[in-house]
Amino acid sequence: MRFWLLAIFCSILPDLDIFAFYWGIHYGSVLGHRGFTHSLFFAFLLTAGVMLLGFRELRLFSSRWWKMGAFFLSLNCSHGILDAMTDGGLGVAFFSPFIQTRYYLPWTPLKVSPLGIDFFFSSWGREVLVSEITWVWVPAILLGVAVRGLQKLNSRRMPREVKGVRPLPPQLDH
Repeated sequence: MRFWLLAIFCSILPDLDIFAFYWGIHYGSVLGHRGFTHSLFFAFLLTAGVMLLGFRELRLFSSRWWKMGAFFLSLNCSHGILDAMTDGGLGVAFFSPFIQTRYYLPWTPLKVSPLGIDFFFSSWGREVLVSEITWVWVPAILLGVAVRGLQKLNSRRMPREVKGVRPLPPQLDH
């Protein structure tokens, strides 16, 4: 449960910079929307915090620790990458706080989301939802199904280990 709650927290946290508008922080500033909290450096810091505080029971630098860290780092980086695939806004400050240039990816199939609850429940909001289902959710689900299918296929082919010892190949098993 902790894993999933931290995953949800990490996927939402970068967009808390939306409150910068209410605090008078300009969109294009370091702390503005799609600024520092969408950067690769922030993704690294957030991952380090999650791993050090959220999973203290894992042995530091163990195989499981690295796998979990890779998951959270890719999750945290993906937020900015997906925002850089939208067709509006000022772009994403991937290299903030060191470089403030904002970037888009060459391919921007995602409709930019409206910045207000009223606009979200409009035709614009529906277009955004269809765009995200088409370009994010459907491919993610298909990838998950494919990975799971390959795992099942691979588990049928590979003999299971018995107490850490691999069974003999069929030609040597008498």
